[in-house]
Amino acid sequence: MPSTRQVFLLMFVACLSLILVALYMQHVMELTPCYLCITQRVFVMLTGGIALLAFLHNSKIRLYGILTALSALGGSFFSGKQLWLQSLPEDQVPACGPPAEYLFDVFSFNQALSMLLRGDGNCAEVQWTFLGLSIPGWTMICFLGLAALGLWQVVRKP
Repeated sequence: MPSTRQVFLLMFVACLSLILVALYMQHVMELTPCYLCITQRVFVMLTGGIALLAFLHNSKIRLYGILTALSALGGSFFSGKQLWLQSLPEDQVPACGPPAEYLFDVFSFNQALSMLLRGDGNCAEVQWTFLGLSIPGWTMICFLGLAALGLWQVVRKP
C-alpha cells in the first residue's frame, strides 16, 4: 500500500503531466485552448499545487485530501460544462468571443473571469478525440480520478 506521501506525489506528477500534455497540444499540435480549457488548466495546477504542498509538508492532515478532492471536483465541473457545450445542436451554441488575453486587457478582472467561467462558442468545438472522447472528456476522467485519490487520502487509515 503506498504511503500518504507517495499518493500525493503521484497526484502532483499526474497534474504536471496533464499540464505538459496541454502545452504539447497547444504549441506542437497547434490546438487553441478555449476559455473553459484555460479554466480547467487552472484547476489542474491548483490540484497539483495542493498535492505538492501535502507531499512537501509530509503531514497526515486529512485537510490536504479534502482540498485536492474539492479542487479536482471543481475542475470536473468545468469539464462537464464544456462537454455539455460540445453536445449542443449547432443552432444552440453560444457565440464565440475574443481571445482570453483580450478579455483581460479590455475588461476588469471580475468581468473577464466571469466570461472565462461561462465559456463561449469556441468551447463547443471538438478539436481532438481519442477513443471517442474529446479533450474535456479525458480531462474529466483525470479530475474524477484525482478527486477519488484525494478522498481516499481522507478515509484511509494513517
